[in-house]
Amino acid sequence: QVQLVESGGGFVQAGGSLRLSCAASGRTFRNYLVGWFRQAPGQEREFVASIKWSGDFTDYKNSVKGRFTISRDNAENTVYLQMNSLKPEDTAAYYCAASQSFGARSRLSYDYWGQGTQVTVSS
Repeated sequence: QVQLVESGGGFVQAGGSLRLSCAASGRTFRNYLVGWFRQAPGQEREFVASIKWSGDFTDYKNSVKGRFTISRDNAENTVYLQMNSLKPEDTAAYYCAASQSFGARSRLSYDYWGQGTQVTVSS
């Protein structure tokens, strides 16, 4: 059974930073794509960033490019999302997920999901 557990969310002022963690267990993710999604109240869950477990592919939503960085630590079986220069519009519940589809941005392509962590950015 695959488990993904997010942590690191919180409350921060605009311009601040947070680092989210996604700890994976239950299987090897060697051939998986791990993504971060977010969902604000009343909105659909949207793609934010993804990384191939090998580390040789990353993908970002345009509005977070240059501010967010996705990375992974193979030894810790953990994927991180470093979020800098946060804006109020980044406020959402953030979820990590795993997919076997290369380059996937649709949430329908992701098979495993964590429970989410809340990020709130005040203006």
